[in-house]
Amino acid sequence: MIRHIVMFGVDAADDQDRNDKITEAAVRLEKLVGVVPGLRSMTVSANGVDLEGNYDFALVADLDDAEALSVYATHPAHLEVSAFIGTFKNARAAIDIEL
Repeated sequence: MIRHIVMFGVDAADDQDRNDKITEAAVRLEKLVGVVPGLRSMTVSANGVDLEGNYDFALVADLDDAEALSVYATHPAHLEVSAFIGTFKNARAAIDIEL
């Protein structure tokens, strides 16, 4: 199994705008479960502690294997959500862990 972890920074006019963007991203990302083959689970959460340098939100996705991660990365539904997030992200960091 592969755990795919991605953290994002968000460009936003204010806290409400940031929260709205994160909420919409979470809804769209979590809907990918059952759509993208091999995607077992998706958890999306806003940053819980406002410390200097923290990212604004993160996703943790569990996938069957490296092949499923490749399918996820190129799946049209994922690309659509990525394009949406791309309209407001100002930073991104990712890691893939083999479990």
